[in-house]
Formats: sequence, C-alpha cells, structure tokens
Amino acid sequence: MAVSIAQRPAANTRLLILTFLTTLILHHSLADVPAGSPTTEELPHRRFEYKYSFKGPHLSQKDGGIPFWIHTGNTIPSADQVRITPSLRSQKGSVWTKNKVNFEHWEALVTFRVSGRGRMGADGLAMWFTTEQGLDGPVYGAADQWNGVGVFFDTFDNDGKKNNPAIVVVGNNGKLVYDHHNDGTTQALGTCLRDFRNKPYPVRAKITYYKKTLTVMFNAGFTPDKEDYELCTKVDNMVLPTEGFFGVSAATGGLADDHDVLSFLTFSLTEPGQQPPPPESEIPKEEKDKYQEEFQNFQQELDKKKEEFQKEHPDIQGEPIEDIYETVNDQEIRQVFEGQNRIHLEIKQLHRQLAMILDEQRRYVSVITDEVAKKGTNAESAQLDTVGQQQLGSVLATQQEVLKNLNELRNSFYESLKQIGSAQGNAGALGTYETIQHFNEIKEHLHTVKRDVEHLVQRNAQNPAEKTVKCPEVPPMPSCLSTVHFTIFIIIQSILFFCYIMYKSQQEAAAKKFF
Repeated sequence: MAVSIAQRPAANTRLLILTFLTTLILHHSLADVPAGSPTTEELPHRRFEYKYSFKGPHLSQKDGGIPFWIHTGNTIPSADQVRITPSLRSQKGSVWTKNKVNFEHWEALVTFRVSGRGRMGADGLAMWFTTEQGLDGPVYGAADQWNGVGVFFDTFDNDGKKNNPAIVVVGNNGKLVYDHHNDGTTQALGTCLRDFRNKPYPVRAKITYYKKTLTVMFNAGFTPDKEDYELCTKVDNMVLPTEGFFGVSAATGGLADDHDVLSFLTFSLTEPGQQPPPPESEIPKEEKDKYQEEFQNFQQELDKKKEEFQKEHPDIQGEPIEDIYETVNDQEIRQVFEGQNRIHLEIKQLHRQLAMILDEQRRYVSVITDEVAKKGTNAESAQLDTVGQQQLGSVLATQQEVLKNLNELRNSFYESLKQIGSAQGNAGALGTYETIQHFNEIKEHLHTVKRDVEHLVQRNAQNPAEKTVKCPEVPPMPSCLSTVHFTIFIIIQSILFFCYIMYKSQQEAAAKKFF
C-alpha cells in the first residue's frame, strides 16, 4: 500500500506535463491560421446553363436542329441522342454551341457511347473548348490549330504502341499542328488508358476547369451508377480563354464506330466568396419585354392554326398526333418484329420445300415398290440375286424412314407456324433447337441411304458375272429406272438438300443478329 501511495504523485506530475504540452501545441497551431480563413476548402457554386447544354427526350426539333447548337458533317440528331458519326468508313461530324461562353470557370458532364462490331475501332471522339468553332477539319472531325483545349477519346492505335483506347488532353495556342502519327502523345498535357468501347451502360466524362486546373473524371459504364467516377488526369496551371465555344466531334477511318452523345450538360462555377449573378441580370429588361411580346404573338398564331386545323379535320379532333421521330426503344422493337417476320417467311418457305421433297420421295418409293411387286409375281423373279434383293429392300426401308422423318419435320414446322401466328413475340426463340435436331437426323439418314446405295453399286461392279438383276421394264408411262440412275438421282438429291440446308442455316444466323 505504501508503494502505490508513493507512485501516485509521480503519475499526476506526468499527466500535468502532457496536458500542458498538448495545450501549448494546439495554441501555436491555431495562431498560425490567419483570422477569417476557412479551415476546409468550400465547393464552388454550380448553376446549370441550358443554352450550352442538350439532352433527351425531344432533343431535336422538327427541322432536325438542336436548340442553341449547330451540327455539321455526318451528324444525325434524333429525339434521344446525337449520332456524331455512324459506323461507316471515312465519316466525320461535330456539334457546337451557337453562343460563346461568358463565364470563367465551368464544368461539362458528357454522356456518350462508342460502339462497333469489330475488336478495334476508329478514329475516336473529341470534346472541345475553343475560341472559334472548329466546324470541319482533320482532328477527329474538327479544325486543327485550335486555341483552347481538346479532350480526345482515341480508339485507334496510330503509333503501334498498343496504348489505345486512351483519353488524351491536348492544349493549343492556335499555332501547333496536331501530331496524328503519335496519337498526340508528344503534345499531351495529361493522359490515361481507359477502354470506353462497347460498354453495357453509357460512358460518362466530367471535365472541370476551376482556378486554372483542368480535371477529367471518367465513368467507364460498367454499372448503372451515374456517380461512379474515377480520376483520369489533372492538369495544373492551365490558362484557358475566358470566352469560347463548347463542341463535340468525331471521325471514322478504315475502321468505323457509332459515336453517340446522349447528353451534354454545362454548369458555370463561381467561387464561394463571390455570389453568382441573378438570372434576371443576364438579359436586359428591353430585350426581355421584346422576347415576351414575340412569344405571345407566336402563341396566338399557334392557337389560331390549331383552331383552323380542328375545323378542317373534325374527325381527328382530340386524337394524339404521332411523333415524327421514333425513340430508341421503338426502333429496337421494330427491328425485333422485322427479324421475326423474316424468320416466319423463311419457315414457311422451308415448309413448302419439305412438302415438295416429301411428295417426290413418296412417288419414287411407290414406283419402285410396284415394280418389285410385279417382278416378284413373274417367273423370272427366281433368277434374281438374293443379296441384291436384300440391299434393295434395305434401300426401300431407309427411304421409308426418311419419309417418316420428313413427316415429323413437316409437323414440327407446322407447329412452329402455329406458334408464330399465336404469339409472334416469342416465335424467334421457339422451335430453334428442335429444328436443328431434325436437320441433323435428316442428314444422318441421307448419309445412310448414300452408303447403302454405294455399297450396292460396288458389289455389282465387283461381280459382273453374277449380276442377274436387270432394270425392270416399266409400263410405258415411266421409263426404265436402272440402279445407276437411281444412285445418281439419290446422290444429286442429297447434295441439293444439303446445300439447301446450309443456305437456310446461314440465313437464320444472319437473322439472329437482330436479337
């Protein structure tokens, strides 16, 4: 007990010393911070700028234009997206804002897709902020020697270093010529290797210019999360023009991709210490009154035209007018139904062909059976070769089996046609596996027929002295049918049937591409 009492004052002394040192360090750290300065950096104020943005639905107007934007080249605006270039060779296009940007700091959110059938694509897509509109040129469909910055989504490996697809940031003062051979790597201010082709979800890029720092964030489109961004590159001490145009361009070469932009959203950024200007201060009162008057006049004219149209067409009054442009979902549904209609027609045609083949097989089997029966009642039938009769019987049995399988195949096609008529939406998937099995069975049986006939011909050719089987004399209507003629006919028929099956299989495989 004496030991614990002696140690207690020493422990209290150490605790007081530690408390004094901690208080002293905290006091010095707070003294180093100037008065009025925030301890954490505040985020800038963001305001959406609709005059420098576009997104679906109803993205394009009736005349094919985009509000507040212009498009050039092979660009195709639609209701849900803007296709900068289609997947054709040597195409290029671009979209640019009509008005110049009048704010110093900005942020652009771009949602796009780059898709193609090949393993590699070309050439790529570019996002611009320049002092002039680069409506046409060799740099991803835009003009060279620009003054500003370009963020390039390059898909083709020009320098052969296997460093594509890549995202490259290139600045220009209006004097540099873009280095195509090296994919701009010699002029790049920042770059990162990211694959953005053929992703399950749209790819997103967030480009921010704030306090002389350009930041590129990237969402690879693996998940539906729109905020799943990662840092691609960051360029410090970058000076951009205070005024300029936003733009998106793309180009294709020997290889081609679809370059689709789903949305381009622009935000103006303001420092926390500065209040953003109110929306009313952007437009003078005189211009605002003028625009309001023009809008009212236009609204009155529109109401008059609506009344005149309803008077001239009382039958369709109150019915909704269909949209001029179809959406992406409507286009996909239309393609699916077109593919199913083609499959329906092909199955019908194959059903008719099988019916014709079945009738031919029945006719030939009936003729051969009648001739064998007649020869069996004749006195000369005793001189026939027994082995030949057995092989001929096996050929007839095989033909009967082929007829049976053809009947089953015909019934399966008939059931498929009934299913397509009742539920066309599921017709593409029904009966596909069973049809392939029937085709395989027909191939096997025809191979058996061919082998049996060839074996019969070889036996007759090896023993010509014992060959007593002659072509039976047929009544005047059918001509004499020899073994050689029968064999040649079966072989030719088998070859034609195989060719027909292969041709139809190729057509079905091409039709499945719609799914």
